[in-house]
Amino acid sequence: MALSRIWSAFIIVSILVAGIQFLAGGQKQVFSSMVVGKRGDSVQVKEMPVVAAEPSLAAALDTMGRVKQGDLIYRKEADKVVAVRVQSANGIVDTCWDAVDLCLKLIGILALFMGFMSIAERAGGINLLSRIIGPFFSKLFPEVPKGHPAMGHMIMNFSANLLGLDNAATPFGLKAMQSLQELNPKKEVASNAQIMFLCLHAAGFNLIPVSVIAVRAAQHASDPTDVFLPCMIVTFVGTMTAMFIVSFRQKINLLQPVIITWIAGISAAVGLLVWYLTTLDANGVQFFSSVLSNGLILVVFLLIVLGAVYKKIDVFDAFIDGAKNGFETAIRIIPYLVGILVAVSMLRTSGTFDVIMEGIKNFFAFLGTDTRFVDGLPTALIRPLSGGAARGMMVSTMIANGPDSFASRLSGIFQGASDTTFYVVAVYFGSVSIKNTRYAIGSMLLADLAGVITAIILAYLFFGNAA
Repeated sequence: MALSRIWSAFIIVSILVAGIQFLAGGQKQVFSSMVVGKRGDSVQVKEMPVVAAEPSLAAALDTMGRVKQGDLIYRKEADKVVAVRVQSANGIVDTCWDAVDLCLKLIGILALFMGFMSIAERAGGINLLSRIIGPFFSKLFPEVPKGHPAMGHMIMNFSANLLGLDNAATPFGLKAMQSLQELNPKKEVASNAQIMFLCLHAAGFNLIPVSVIAVRAAQHASDPTDVFLPCMIVTFVGTMTAMFIVSFRQKINLLQPVIITWIAGISAAVGLLVWYLTTLDANGVQFFSSVLSNGLILVVFLLIVLGAVYKKIDVFDAFIDGAKNGFETAIRIIPYLVGILVAVSMLRTSGTFDVIMEGIKNFFAFLGTDTRFVDGLPTALIRPLSGGAARGMMVSTMIANGPDSFASRLSGIFQGASDTTFYVVAVYFGSVSIKNTRYAIGSMLLADLAGVITAIILAYLFFGNAA
């Protein structure tokens, strides 16, 4: 029900804001932009007589004909000044195609990893992994029997997330949700175990934000890796926050020796990795992360196949069975993905997101506080809705402010700080036809908020002297 209300609110608010923009804001193209507009289109947002324009703007237009201020481009047409903005998202029609295209691309990845997962299951590898991690997970997931395959599936997902392996994390996560669904007595209502798993997954504990580092390097940042430590801390805080919130709701005691020992061990391992990475330069960090992540995928594949051969499993037959499941899963999530992406598109193309950002900036300016962080907030606000849009916001912030600016570094931390909450809810719950998500979305958004606050604090601690 929570997702239903939020989705409905997105649609209603978007259309109302678009109506206001059309009637009072002079944005005559807003409806067309929302329905058939395309990313990159020039959209007229306002026009005014030349005499009503600021003198400096009018003078600049007389000499250059076109002036850019922020995200608006002004041009002179006869006796009028017209302001246009480049559309940042596709309209409803193209977004539907985007959703289907995304699912089609997922088919191959899901088929591959679920195929190998099927081999591992038949060979007993998932059960072995479940027994190893069982003592810890049995405390966080008391409703999951010891040795159940769901334990192994979840740890594979968390491991992939930890290493930033998005392509592997999604198939493992979907398989985990399907395994947990087998234990769920109410098939349309999210179980406690599913909520705990998805909240921890969405918090996105990540060792090295490879994609963020790559974007910063492409934008010629002086030190592309300078955000990796803040990103790691923020994802750790987000994960711990999600664990505390869900444990409180489910009355799970976290002060148990097994949980404390595992958390302390993970923290120590992370600390050692941080120490090692701080001894490397930017190229060294990227090389290490590439070898670690891609090398581990190949090692996992090798171990799975060797184990299956040792157990005399029909390897290819097991792979095909799992791959078929991956194909079916990709097709099943299309309606859910279309729904959430269309709602996000309407929020962006209607101008709702811009109104929210302007309100936040004016509020903090009124309070007289440092408003440098507001320039990085678009990434944080769009991140729960769309990972691709958030990445675009991060790049836009870097282009507008420079890659070494405070806002750009903060934007990078936001991008590497958590997963896309609503995308995760739509895809993962949708894959098992869960309709009642209970308190999952609220818990995930609270964890996101903890990450945003932590990211802002760390940005001032690490980069407070940047412009």
